[in-house]
Amino acid sequence: MDLFEKLKTKPGPLGTHAKDSYGYYMFPKLEGEIGARMLFRGKEKLVWSLNNYLGLANHPEVRKADAEATEKYGLAYPMGARMMSGNSNYHEQLENELATFVSKPEAILLNYGYQGMVSAIDCLVDRHDVIVYDAESHACIIDGMRLHIGKRFVYTHNNIESLEIQLKRATKMVEETGGSILVITEGVFGMSGAQGKINEIVELKKKFNFRLFVDDAHGFGTMGKTGAGVGEEQNCMDGIDIYFGTFAKSMAGIGGFIAGENTVVKHLRYNSRSQIFAKSLPMPMVIGALKRLQLLRDHPELKSNLWKIVHALQNGLREKGFNIGVTTTPVTPVILNGTIPEATAITQELREVYNIFCSIIVYPVVPKGVIILRIIPTAAHSLKDVEETINAFSAVKHKLDSGEYAKMDFVAMAE
Repeated sequence: MDLFEKLKTKPGPLGTHAKDSYGYYMFPKLEGEIGARMLFRGKEKLVWSLNNYLGLANHPEVRKADAEATEKYGLAYPMGARMMSGNSNYHEQLENELATFVSKPEAILLNYGYQGMVSAIDCLVDRHDVIVYDAESHACIIDGMRLHIGKRFVYTHNNIESLEIQLKRATKMVEETGGSILVITEGVFGMSGAQGKINEIVELKKKFNFRLFVDDAHGFGTMGKTGAGVGEEQNCMDGIDIYFGTFAKSMAGIGGFIAGENTVVKHLRYNSRSQIFAKSLPMPMVIGALKRLQLLRDHPELKSNLWKIVHALQNGLREKGFNIGVTTTPVTPVILNGTIPEATAITQELREVYNIFCSIIVYPVVPKGVIILRIIPTAAHSLKDVEETINAFSAVKHKLDSGEYAKMDFVAMAE
């Protein structure tokens, strides 16, 4: 069969719905200034789908730093990969400040968080090593492990007993191969909002010989007394051997970093293919990240404002009888029972009647019969936004429970 003909017949689980979903359910276009309210199809919507946790995307000092750096350097400088011709004092300054902030000896910048995580896993382990990972790890972790030609064992999500069983298997295997064990998990799981049980995993080091790699994309900037992440929140930062953070969420930018011992960072710097063979982060993004980090460090009220909204939203939803799972972080999943057609009806109703835009998660991301309205509160939201949303969700839930959405015909909203 011709390759392109095969692509037509096998579009994938999401591509199957492209005709009816593009531009509305998938690949929607939010326009205007980034904030709590933006334009969708020309109408203002209250938006709960942006990982702009601290509201830095349109902070005046951030906009000024971004603009001035772009005016001075343009978007091309520095040219080339860091190893060849793309290094600068600002890149190194950002690495040093990030390492200090998360209490690690050294850090390395990543052009993109996803790409960096994939490449780091590939770089750290060889065919003799064993990876043990949480069953609900992010796609970037899964894709990184696809490059690993050695063994990998999965443990039941956040289940320490299951992890211990897999560590016993891994220990037996590396005793034969002469390899090492790398445990990978997340600080905050982005779908459920659950914290990884990092402190309990660290305790297992007393029984097993392994290194711990934590993807703290949603925890960096939001968790811990200073915002240094889940390791700080759980008072076990020293037990995290390799710490990953991204700029795409609390920092409202592009890129990421990995922090750890000098030996680890040096190895990544000289062996991580996604950094050796890719262009360096442009200077405006680096200088912009320095400004964002400064604000994160020096203005604790940004995180306080975020948590004021988080508490109001989550407490209000619970009081109204909503199931928001086990979240102890800003990520707020509203868990409902329903079909995919009912989910599309809810989406339309929230957007067209209540002017609320949030992400709706259905099968195959979650089990059949489950609908998750995933809300990302930010410091840019207000208590009025919270009240408006809870009222709208209550009305929608009433219609769902009464079976009204099951009677509605699907309406294609694609452009």
